[in-house]
Amino acid sequence: MTDIVWEYAKVFVVGGLFCVVGQLLIDKTNFTPGRILVSFVTAGVLLSALGLYKPLADFAGAGATVPLTGFGHSLAEGAREGVKEQGLLGAFTGGISRTAGGVAAAILFGYACALVAKPHEKT
Repeated sequence: MTDIVWEYAKVFVVGGLFCVVGQLLIDKTNFTPGRILVSFVTAGVLLSALGLYKPLADFAGAGATVPLTGFGHSLAEGAREGVKEQGLLGAFTGGISRTAGGVAAAILFGYACALVAKPHEKT
């Protein structure tokens, strides 16, 4: 029982820290939401390239793999694996094939939400 509580605590704390960083960027900078999203993906790629993201993902599980930094990490790992298998072309195709399932799910769920939601103009 304590193992699962510890696991949930790690996920919550690490995921929460990513949210805190995002909220600080919103509150304290003039970054647009798009720039913040791109910054998180880029940070995931850079941390992965430096070898720092995999230990974090191993420690925190979904707390590190679900946020956008985890998407950047998946892109980087996919590109790395693609280069090993296909050479230079794999640098472009590896990240896409590794993240295709998540992107497809996001599109599917976004479409499903659009079918149920009642759209209106923002005022």
